[in-house]
Amino acid sequence: MVDVGDKGETRRMAIARGSIVMLPATLALIRDGKAKKGDVLGVARIAAIQGAKRTSDLIPLCHPLALTRVAVDFSIDEKLPGVFCEVHVETVGRAGVEMER
Repeated sequence: MVDVGDKGETRRMAIARGSIVMLPATLALIRDGKAKKGDVLGVARIAAIQGAKRTSDLIPLCHPLALTRVAVDFSIDEKLPGVFCEVHVETVGRAGVEMER
């Protein structure tokens, strides 16, 4: 792991974006809230936040970070068909979220 002891604390931010492609029928179930397992995007939002908070447990050599913000946004893309996801993560510290995404 890299020594960050001599670095000053600064505000750090990272943005991750991606698309999840699926069958049109699957997208319709998610969009209409009719999936058998419930609120798919709500559960995905919680999973994304938990994943961001536990990155140092999941990826070797990542510094544990005290996150100050995790925001997860989804948008339905009928043309894809699928869901576009954007996650914003912020911290104030010596190691940055831009390295641990």
